[in-house]
Amino acid sequence: MIHSTAKIHATAIIHKSAIIGKNVEIGPYTIVGARVEIGDDCWIGPHVVLKGPTKMGKSNKIFQFSSVGEDCQDLKYNGEETFLEIGDNNVFRESCTIHRGTAQDKGTTKIGNHNLLMAYVHVAHDCILGDNIILSNNATLAGHTVLSNHVIIGGL
Repeated sequence: MIHSTAKIHATAIIHKSAIIGKNVEIGPYTIVGARVEIGDDCWIGPHVVLKGPTKMGKSNKIFQFSSVGEDCQDLKYNGEETFLEIGDNNVFRESCTIHRGTAQDKGTTKIGNHNLLMAYVHVAHDCILGDNIILSNNATLAGHTVLSNHVIIGGL
């Protein structure tokens, strides 16, 4: 379901099961896959890939070349259903990669609210991020990492 106020570029590919909220803008060559839910007032830039099951809250921004909700890279992952949950008011800058969980570990990666993930940040499977976190350029979180609120991590 695509809300009537959504602005979707003609070259974007949106799966028929995707749910697109009010006032969402989706840029050129972006792919929104099956079982992706995008909340109201989100901005998705060009060349972004969103894969589900992923549920995203409102007012998030995802910049170009990011991959959000992809299968995890854990060797024990065999294609089981896993999830990604993203809160509200997050910013994912260029080329971020955010993976879903692994079924053996409850199957969910969670990102809270008001977080800034700068360019080239990677959040691996089963991570849990609180609120008001800043991950600077190239910061990488291995699987099962838990960050409390107000954490700042510098990249390489």
